Amino acid sequence: MNNLMESENIFLGLLKKELVIALGCTEPVAIAYVAALAKEQLKGKEITSVEAALSGNMIKNAMAVTIPGTTDCGVDFAIAMGLIAGDSTKKLEVLSGVNQEDIEKVKTLLALGIISVSVADTDKKLYVEIVVHAGEQYAKVILSDEHTRVVLIEVDGQIVYKDSTVEELAAADEDKGTVLNLDKLWQFVMQVDIGKLGLIKQSIELNKKVAQEGLDGSYGLQVGKTLRDGIKKGYFNNDFATYAMSLTAAGSDARMAGVLMPVMSNSGSGNQGLCATLPVVAVGEKLAVDEEKMIRALTLSHLITIYIKSKFGRLSALCGAAIAGTGASSGITYLLGGNLEQIKYAIQNMLGNVTGMLCDGAKAGCAMKVSTCINAAVQSAIMALEGRCIKETDGIIEQDVEYTIDNLCRLGNQGSLAADKIILDIMLNKKVF
Repeated sequence: MNNLMESENIFLGLLKKELVIALGCTEPVAIAYVAALAKEQLKGKEITSVEAALSGNMIKNAMAVTIPGTTDCGVDFAIAMGLIAGDSTKKLEVLSGVNQEDIEKVKTLLALGIISVSVADTDKKLYVEIVVHAGEQYAKVILSDEHTRVVLIEVDGQIVYKDSTVEELAAADEDKGTVLNLDKLWQFVMQVDIGKLGLIKQSIELNKKVAQEGLDGSYGLQVGKTLRDGIKKGYFNNDFATYAMSLTAAGSDARMAGVLMPVMSNSGSGNQGLCATLPVVAVGEKLAVDEEKMIRALTLSHLITIYIKSKFGRLSALCGAAIAGTGASSGITYLLGGNLEQIKYAIQNMLGNVTGMLCDGAKAGCAMKVSTCINAAVQSAIMALEGRCIKETDGIIEQDVEYTIDNLCRLGNQGSLAADKIILDIMLNKKVF
């Protein structure tokens, strides 16, 4: 197999692995998935108690975001939804069949007070362990590292399933990260047959529908609608920057408010999927580009997001919208006629701008962070097209953009550990008046 074909297979494999349809915020949905899977092991027996231990990042991202199909939030609510209405075979669409009767049953279950939640004693950022008891019997399910990667199923002391490939898969992903780079990524995007990019086309369809729902309805903080209506009131110009911000924020508004509509996620996050897709779509529509150019721009956006996230990790104290916005800025630069050098400039500009945005959990306010990152994405692209790039003397920026990405990932993987603990402590100990 020649090097070009090998690279193509790797990139297509990454798209297949990381572009996944998801319904609702992926952290509470992953919790519901584990709960549903654990309950299914007990084959219909009456549940008497539930114990859940989660990593701090999982708790942080499941505390305040609305559970799909409801107006409620909370880790215990996500667990109860998985127990009552979850179908584990649907994975990140585990709650797609939820109805009002299910919600009433969930509230009845929660009133019993049989669900306990604690912070897991683990260094892993993505970790869920749920033990469901039915009298003397129990089922334990552990999920780790990725939102649907179950590593253990145990029933009454017997191991039903154990994933022995976790370390091997992590090593394989790390190997891919060392052989891939932005030059190879660009070559793939420019040469791949767009007939092989069905997932990219699907990301447009799904994410645009959710964004339109956000504009039509009244979800969350209505950030997207506020921007759109601000154009009519003369607060904003009707340019592609405002349209990109409005469209993307509207998608986040609806998703964070629990709309029962799936999105195409990117690297385990629906908001990252929206941010990597919708700004590029918005600019492409304003420029009236043809389908092929749109698909290639979106492929570039999604893959740069995946590439950075593969080094950065699934969860962090830094906001993932900044990374997906970096992908979007690259795609926008390409749509506006930019070359590889200018795309690298756009990445440098983004990573020198919004890198410090903190993640303080999934919530309605995420739509505001999304709009901020998309505004920065457009600005970074325009500056790049003018040949303007943050200098290597400044902050975390290096002369080689690959090293800048490594610096960002060092911040996300090492530097954010203390911030994560402080953010979670603040969230768990808020003063309510």
